[in-house]
Amino acid sequence: MNTPIIEWPGVSGKKYKYWIYPIDTSLKEEGGNYIFALESSPGHWSSVYIGQTNNLNERLENHEKENCARSNGATHIHAHLNSLKQNRLNEELDLIKKWKPVCNEQLI
Repeated sequence: MNTPIIEWPGVSGKKYKYWIYPIDTSLKEEGGNYIFALESSPGHWSSVYIGQTNNLNERLENHEKENCARSNGATHIHAHLNSLKQNRLNEELDLIKKWKPVCNEQLI
């Protein structure tokens, strides 16, 4: 089965490709960016929380923002592998500034 992909544009205009997974999926133990998201209409997604980590699998297990994300309708995790920390931080900030997710209190 092919994992669906979505492009999330940042405030800079740069586009980032993310794979779409159900929210309870275990992800790779690799660095990356992630988005708790809900499908607002078929094929259209809204971000609820955007973050970055050096280990997607470890970070998303019992995430402190998961309750906020779920209570705001998140049903999926969008993930983008990204091994370089500075690149992850830049991408996170670029996306948060564009989408202003409800569960992100920092960086807005």
